[in-house]
Parts: sequence; C-alpha cells; structure tokens
Amino acid sequence: MIKHFLITALTGMSAVSLHASIVERTDTLREVTVTAIKQAESLNLQPVAATTIGEKAIDRYNITSMKDASELVPNFFMPDYGSRMTSSIYVRGLGSRMEQPAVGLNVDNIPVLNKNDYDIDLFDIERIEVLRGPQSVLYGRNTMGGLINIYTLSPLNYQGLRLLEEWASHNSWRTAMGLYHKFSPKFGLGFDLNAAGTYGQEFNLWTKENFPQQKHRADQAEQYAGKLKLAFLPLENVSIDNVITFNYNRQGGYPYIKAGEKYVNYNDTCHYDRTSVSEGLTVQWRAPGFTLSSITGLRYLDDAMTLDQDFTPESYFTLTQKQKEWTFTQDFVARGSKGRHYSWMGGIFGFLRHTRMKAPVTMLHDGIQHLIIDNMPAFLNPKWDSDQFVLNSDFTLPVWGLAAYHQSEVKLDRWTLTAALRLDYEHSAMFYDCNAMTGVTVMGRHMELLADKDGHLKQHFLELLPKLTATYRLPMPEESNVYVSIAKGYKSGGYNTQMFSDILQNELIPDMGGQPKPDYDVNTVTSYKPEKSWNYEVGGHFTCAQGRIMTDLTAFYIDCTDQQLTVFPDGTTTGRMMTNAGRTRSVGAEVSITARPTTRWNIRASYGFTDARFLKYTDFEDGEEISYRHKVIPYAPRHTVFAAVEYRQPLPMWWFNGISFRVDCRAAGPIYWNEENTRRQDFYALPGAAVSLQLQKVSLDFWATNILNQRYDTFYFKSIGNEFTQRGHSRRLGVTLRYIM
Repeated sequence: MIKHFLITALTGMSAVSLHASIVERTDTLREVTVTAIKQAESLNLQPVAATTIGEKAIDRYNITSMKDASELVPNFFMPDYGSRMTSSIYVRGLGSRMEQPAVGLNVDNIPVLNKNDYDIDLFDIERIEVLRGPQSVLYGRNTMGGLINIYTLSPLNYQGLRLLEEWASHNSWRTAMGLYHKFSPKFGLGFDLNAAGTYGQEFNLWTKENFPQQKHRADQAEQYAGKLKLAFLPLENVSIDNVITFNYNRQGGYPYIKAGEKYVNYNDTCHYDRTSVSEGLTVQWRAPGFTLSSITGLRYLDDAMTLDQDFTPESYFTLTQKQKEWTFTQDFVARGSKGRHYSWMGGIFGFLRHTRMKAPVTMLHDGIQHLIIDNMPAFLNPKWDSDQFVLNSDFTLPVWGLAAYHQSEVKLDRWTLTAALRLDYEHSAMFYDCNAMTGVTVMGRHMELLADKDGHLKQHFLELLPKLTATYRLPMPEESNVYVSIAKGYKSGGYNTQMFSDILQNELIPDMGGQPKPDYDVNTVTSYKPEKSWNYEVGGHFTCAQGRIMTDLTAFYIDCTDQQLTVFPDGTTTGRMMTNAGRTRSVGAEVSITARPTTRWNIRASYGFTDARFLKYTDFEDGEEISYRHKVIPYAPRHTVFAAVEYRQPLPMWWFNGISFRVDCRAAGPIYWNEENTRRQDFYALPGAAVSLQLQKVSLDFWATNILNQRYDTFYFKSIGNEFTQRGHSRRLGVTLRYIM
C-alpha cells in the first residue's frame, strides 16, 4: 500500500532533486561552510583530515547512500554486502563487522547509535562531511575511526520544488520529491518523500529449480522514506530546528555464493526488514559572550533478520533475529564568543539505549545429523525425536552513559594550539533468558534434553580521552596550514548475543554422554572489552592558483589495543564471536586534490594507503595456539583510489544551457579476508562515465558504472566449514532525471 501510494504520487512528477541552479556557477572549490554546533571554523582550516562532499558533488557522482562515498574519501571503505543491516565501515584499518561501529554518524547533529540504521538513502542533502581519525573528545563513543556528518537542506536557506526519477540496470528505480517553503523570514517548512527498489542481481538457484513460478532473485529490495523539517527563529538570538524522519526497508539480501559455485543456492528464506522513526530538536541561544545549544534526539528502530544460516540447499539451521530499540540522546554545548587570542567550548552529553531482542535458532534435520549425531559415539545409536528443535534466546540490553568535555584554543600569531579532554562513563548490561527442549533415544532408552540459561551481566567503562593539536598558518596568499595532532580513540565494549545457540548446545552435550567445551560460560563467550587507540597525525590543507587548486595531505600512525574482531570459534559452530586482539598498529597516508583549471573543467582525485597489522594476537585452532603477529588485519583495503574528470560545454540557448562529460574510476584492494591472510580480494578498479544534459529547469544524466564489468568480491566468510563470498555489482547503466521549479 505504501509502495502504491508513493509511486502514484511521485512518478508522474517528472524527476527529482536539483541544485539551487542547474547551471554550475564559478564557485570556490572547497565548501566553505561552518560545521554546525561543534566545529569552530570551516573544515579546511581545522587540524583534521576531512572530506566535504557538497550538494553538487552528491548529484554529480550519484551518491544515494554512504556506500557510494567509498573510495571517494581516501581510506574510507564501506563495502556493499549482506543487507542494509551490515553497515560495516573501515577507516585507516579500523572497523567492525558487528556490534559497536568504529565510525560515528550524525544526521543534522543528531547521533545514530546503532549501525543497523546507518545505511539509509540520501536525498535533499546539503553536504556530507567525513572526518577521519579519532573524534572521541567532542563526539564520544564509537568515533575512534572517524565521524560522518550529514546535513539536510534547511527551508530558510532553500525554497522550491525538487523532483527526481531514476532508472537503472536490474530493474532498479528511484523516485523522490522535496518541497521547501519559507512562510516568513523567520519560519520555514520542508518535507521530502523518496522511494527506491531493485529486482536484484543474483538469483537463487534452489528457488528457481524448485519453485519456478516464484520470484527467485536473492537480493531484491525496496525502501521508502520521508522527512519533515521545521526551521524557526522565534527571537533575534534564538533558533529552533526540528526534524522528523521515517524509513522503511525490506529486502532479500545475503546473496552469498559457496566457493566453487556460480550462483546463490540455499533453500530457506533470507530477508531483512527495518522500520525506523527519529525526532531531532536543536535549539540555539546566542547570548553576549557565549552561545548555548541543546541537541535532543529520540529514535525508534524495529528490525527483523531471517537467515538460512548455513546458506546451502541442505537444512542445517535458520536464525530469526527481531529487535525493538529506543534511543534517547541529549547534548548541551556551550561555546565562548571567538576572541582574538582565546576561545573555548564545552558540554555535557548523555544517552540511553534500550533494546529488546528475540533471536531463536532452529536446528533442522541436516544440522541435527551432521552437527550433533555424527559427533556422538556410534554405539549409542542416537535417534532424535523430531527433525527440528528450537534454541530460544530472549535478551534485554540496556546501555546508558554520561560524558563531560571541554576544548580550549589559543592563537599566537600564526600558531593555533588546541587542547581538549573528555571524561566518558558508560554502563552496559545484558539480561538473558535462553532455553532449549528436545528429546533423543540412545541405546533404546528415551531421554528428555533440557538446557536453560537465564541471568544478567553488567559492565562499567570509564575513560579519559585527551587530544592535543598545533596548527601553523602558512604565509601564502590563500588560506593554507599544516598541523600535528595526538588523540586517544575509544570504542565501547559490550555483549554479543550471537553465541547463545552454541552455549545451549554445549549445555545439552553432557546429557548425551559427550564432553562439553571447557570455559564456555556466558560471560567468557559473550562479553568483549573496549577498543582503545592513540592516533598520531601530521597533515596540511593547501590552496593555490587563486583558489582553483586545493590539496589535503595527511600521514598517520595508530597504536591500538584490544581491537575488536569478529571470529568464528574453533570447531563446528552456529554463532559468531567478538574477541579482542592484544595489540595492532596502522600506518598510512592520504592525499586529496580538487582542481578547476577553468570554469569548464572540474577534476577530483584522492588516494589512501593503509598498512594495518597485528602486533600481538593469538588464537586457537584444533587445540593449537596460532600467532598472527605481523599479519594484515582483515577487511580493510590497503589502497583506495578515486579519480574523476569533468568537462562542461555551455550552450547559450533559451532552452538548453549546456552539456557535461565525466569519466571516473574507483579502485580498492587488496583486501584480506581472514587473519591467516590466506584468502584475499586483489586490487580492482571500476571505471565509470556520465553525460549530463542541462536545460533551464531540468537535467538529464546518462551514466554507467563498472563499465568493464570487473568481477570482484565484497565479502568472504566461513560457516560450518564452508566458504562463501558475495560478488560486487556488475556493470550498471542508468538514467537520472532531475527537475526544479
């Protein structure tokens, strides 16, 4: 019903999202915008490695989600695999496949704490800022790798109607509408609706062969979203911004292919559903000498994941994970008026996150036979009562935290010295109620098997997070500087629920005459410690040729302890485990260049290099200790590359303004898939191109990605002894129509 309404309302409107003018103006290359609330100046003047993607670049490179910003930002990699739930981000070798993210996300200053809700479609975006390196002092938990700031259009700054229609390969489509109106100089209102879908790239061979009348694509998807934004200036020194968003997602997802095979081939359902609603209120009061800001966020997430967890045509086991989560965040920020030599900022931040989760694993007949019966002594002649049984798991996961932070900045001629400190406290708990009941006949005697685990665990984390920077303004005609910084990064610890099916199976083993795994208690298997790092960085922002060429250079060294890793425990298991590597290090460099030699040419290029390795990490396999010292950390690419050249030819006609041609290339790799470094994705490159026709109120873009149809993998993993990969997107052709009035 939602789909019918949105398509009916939007499809006939001719297209979507434009800029304030389709005809590109001769702007300065760097987006010189004040970063809201916590950043004192535009990012090109700050001692931080950052990339700003403005509204024009978002449209130019067809960035519809943060995954499309991969490679465009150096050393930023967000692979597209699994589903929208698997929003893994890797920056400078730091990242996370599950649980706590290593990179934070703020949308209109409101933090998104659950990475399940990171992968959303982007529309009516003013700009995206990607900050690399620890941002823990100002932004707190889970920003040790960096921070993404997304800012949407304000109805006080932009007014008009924006429409978009897009069609692409694999029956992909996207449609959107945005309307912004300023009712008075002090009050504006804007809203947008957008929807997208795809038939998918990978078909499921098992479904095709057994149910040919059904849809057999494994990765079909659809998404619907809306936003209502209010901007109000009730007093001369008071501003209020309120944003309400809604997002619904349903997709097949998880198109994993067994090694050595050509197609997805599993017999049970895989899909992911997500509904999220958020409310964000920002109030600013500018008083003589200082500014006070209040940033309040409320977010509700309801999602469900269903997996054929063995991903084969056999019936081993399935997982259904459903969760409902409420998140409340409150940030009070005070900033002193910028003085000639001294300025300051401080604040208090608190959050509450409450999650209810049900995650039953259903053991099916092949799983019972191969994972349980085959591991029992043959003389017992075991016979299970039924061909399936359920391992039930119910969880309540409350997390709350408080933090206080302060930053002081001193200017001495060309030097700017900054010192910042944050005291961060977090309390994490897990209440669990897990059970399994089944029966087996052994040597002619029937036995009832019962496993029951309930209780609760809690952890407390207290961290002091400092940051020191020194910036020197270079004696050049345009704004340029060099900087050095030292900062501590922090990613909180917590609990992993995905091992409870194995815990329950371990409880059943003694009743069947088997030997349970030692040291397999709940706390040992499910808890993991915080991840901490020290980041040492030197860099510079350089502007020359009267602002036509801008270059950012950065070199970094990261010393990380207790890095959180997702691993499969020793033996044949059904769950994934979070563990902490003893010590790792990452060293690398980044360069970004933006140039406009003339008003007709636009050039953008970036390169990131990362060498991230284990210094101290041992694991056990078949009872033997294995050291991974000097091995490359999995899943983070060693190189990321992006290059784009665009030429625009004006055509001074009353109905036709110009035509643009663009060629670009994204590249990444190699990417190691395991700690042993025995499997990897080699370096790959994905060239693309686009032609854009620009009329008075309409632009029509014809584009192509992965023109050479490069074969590459975006993910690799093992499950019950089998290896699986997911293929990257094949060649895609599309057309995008944008309209403004």
